[in-house]
Amino acid sequence: MEQALGRLTRDLAIDLGTTSTLVYAQGRGVVLDEPSVVATRRGPSGGFGEVLAVGDAAHNMLGRTPEGIVVRRPLAHGVIGDFQLAEEMLRTFIRWSAGRTAVVKPRALVCVPSGLSEVERRAVHESTRAAGCREVQLISQPVAAALGAGLPIFEPRGCMIVDIGGGTTEIAVMSLGGLVVSRSLRTAGSSFDAAIIEMLKRDQDLEIGERSAEALKRELGSAVPAALPQRRSVKGRTLSTGRPKEISLTGEELRQALLAPLAEIVEVIREVLSETPPELAGDVLELGIVLCGGGALLPGLDEYLREATRLPVVLAEHPLRAVIHGAGAAVENPDLLPRLMLR
Repeated sequence: MEQALGRLTRDLAIDLGTTSTLVYAQGRGVVLDEPSVVATRRGPSGGFGEVLAVGDAAHNMLGRTPEGIVVRRPLAHGVIGDFQLAEEMLRTFIRWSAGRTAVVKPRALVCVPSGLSEVERRAVHESTRAAGCREVQLISQPVAAALGAGLPIFEPRGCMIVDIGGGTTEIAVMSLGGLVVSRSLRTAGSSFDAAIIEMLKRDQDLEIGERSAEALKRELGSAVPAALPQRRSVKGRTLSTGRPKEISLTGEELRQALLAPLAEIVEVIREVLSETPPELAGDVLELGIVLCGGGALLPGLDEYLREATRLPVVLAEHPLRAVIHGAGAAVENPDLLPRLMLR
């Protein structure tokens, strides 16, 4: 019976992130990569009404909506903040990913931050079930990331992963398929954006939106001083007068804004290292720290962390997709799943 069901549907792996959601379909690979954003009509009492757009279409509306339309993120720092909105978003993503030939509801393996409470894990489980999955299992995000990055997590060796996502940074040392020491902190890619926004308000009397901050980070951001001076124009609104304003910003000014969130990440990396058993610490010294996640793409971050920790630091081959590739490997290999899923 189970084999017959398998021919009518595909198991899914879901990397449910604060800023983006990726879905891997069994036998097909990654089939969806969309922003975790929903646009709705404004409902009564601050709630939401009709869903107008999900994913890229909703993300394109950020900062550009008229009265009566709201663009929201259902998750904050890896935690579901709006259960109903998360369900609506997941329902759409699952429908897009399962394929037109799916007759039976799919099963899903969902990646969650290691620091989620039992209540927060249950919210993810229930939202995914309600969104259209007949069975849901959870996997720890850093374990999936390490597996997807090609680390030997099932061997009796210490592997260290630093996964800087949009809403959380996962820092973990693992061995024999399990977490030995792990931390989940809310300083992540969105913290970089927030730091840029606050710096411009404070130093330039300029207000910009989330999308503009993301673009600045991509085009001008760096964790280390640039070899050549860089400069870019930035448009926004003057805080004091409300008028449009354009300024010129240097790469060094932007880098200074990023130093505080970067220092927070380094502090927690050091905490994890200090709690790592000596034998595993020796393995980390040999294998190095592996970086993944969207935040890992910040230029010079590997060099910055190498200097701060005095350890080898390498970027995963596919940093943006390490988590979903690891979860996808578990979906494709039934023997792996019992060893990895959270209970």
